[in-house]
Amino acid sequence: MWTTNAAYKRNRTILPKILDYFGHHPTFFTISNRAMSQNLSPNPNPNPTYDVIILGASGFTGKHVREALKFLNVPSSPLKNFAIAGRYTSKLSQALQWASGPNSPPEIPILIADTTKPASLRHLASQTKIILNCVGPFRLYGEPVVEACVDSGCDYLDICGEPEFMERMEVKYHDKAVVNGSLVVSACGFDSIPAELGWMFNSRQWMPPAICSKVEAYISLESDKRIVGNLGTHESAVLGVANADKLQELRRSRPKRPRPVIPGTFPNDPMVNHLKKVGLWAVKLPSADATVVRRTLSCLAEDSRGLPGVVRFITVGKFIALFGKTDIGRWLLLNFPSVFSLGFFRKKGPTEDEVASATFKMWFVGQGFSDGSLASQGNRKPDMEIITRVMGPEIGYLTTPIILVQCALIFLKERDNLPKGGVFPPGIVFGPTDLQDRLQQNGISFDVISKKTVYRHGSSLQF
Repeated sequence: MWTTNAAYKRNRTILPKILDYFGHHPTFFTISNRAMSQNLSPNPNPNPTYDVIILGASGFTGKHVREALKFLNVPSSPLKNFAIAGRYTSKLSQALQWASGPNSPPEIPILIADTTKPASLRHLASQTKIILNCVGPFRLYGEPVVEACVDSGCDYLDICGEPEFMERMEVKYHDKAVVNGSLVVSACGFDSIPAELGWMFNSRQWMPPAICSKVEAYISLESDKRIVGNLGTHESAVLGVANADKLQELRRSRPKRPRPVIPGTFPNDPMVNHLKKVGLWAVKLPSADATVVRRTLSCLAEDSRGLPGVVRFITVGKFIALFGKTDIGRWLLLNFPSVFSLGFFRKKGPTEDEVASATFKMWFVGQGFSDGSLASQGNRKPDMEIITRVMGPEIGYLTTPIILVQCALIFLKERDNLPKGGVFPPGIVFGPTDLQDRLQQNGISFDVISKKTVYRHGSSLQF
């Protein structure tokens, strides 16, 4: 087992907004000066041919097709039809055949589109309500798809975990997406829905007068066999290091957004620590989850396997950080992923057995005060802790398709109750919906592990 650690923090002043915003589902809302209105021009394509088009021709795409087929023409499902699209008919046919298992492939339309040919993407977007984009790395291939969707007024969901791409799309396309009624949401897979819904779930356990001032998230990937990641994830990580300066430049060029003031005193977390509460060793690392959660909180603020596994993971991170900064280094990383990731990534990806045996657990350790008034008493330390957990199957080939398809079903069923257009993080769009309930019905669980109050003399009360 190996673990990763990233901390998400938010303050007492924003907690009531979280509970109010995510406890109700308004049909109209505005977040400060970020345009998001129901009074928009009509959708350029009011009668699309398809409910959904899944873009991407690979075995990975087949996982999403298989998940979508479960809900096609089911009486309670809003999904009445969908198509798949990509550059090669043969690969798309193979994905469809795989998704059908031993049965004959259903009559799912196969469309041709190429991210290097904008006209093909515009034609694709004009035929559907939603495009589910599975073509990565998104830094290289994502923007033309976003642009086509925004221009056509159709909605866009993807499984991106690349912060620079997500933030750049928000800067470039948010205003136009508002005008055209196109809703653009990235990170609708394991990156970063479990993180978004996970901290919201933890937040809802804090009942007044208690307040939460810090939430740390710990990810544990477990398997009876070897854990192997998707090659696209490896490519995105390498390119992320190579272009880290562009992300910082983008952030410096934007107006500073509101940042919550954190009550209480918290020491800096070590790079490697032993989380005794859940029996894990953890290493802290950069995470798209943390970036996405911060974007959600900024929007709300504007409205008012043990230590050896950790060492192995650090070693892989060092390889990427060292080699990812040069052309020859990136060539080595991208052409020999199994060598430089110590087996975490392979060009062929994981086997079916490896996928079936893998699971994830994401722990959320919330710290705060049993009474909000205690937070203002100087350097008073938190006296209350709530631990929650999100748990599900393998993250890339099982959990991600489950999440993406459920997000699409919400778009189809509840579109009139969602923001009419704009580029948003998933928490803003899906936080007020029933996405958590949907995920629980499809194998991703949300549980409260413990609640306790710690008294000054060191004793604790578990409840």
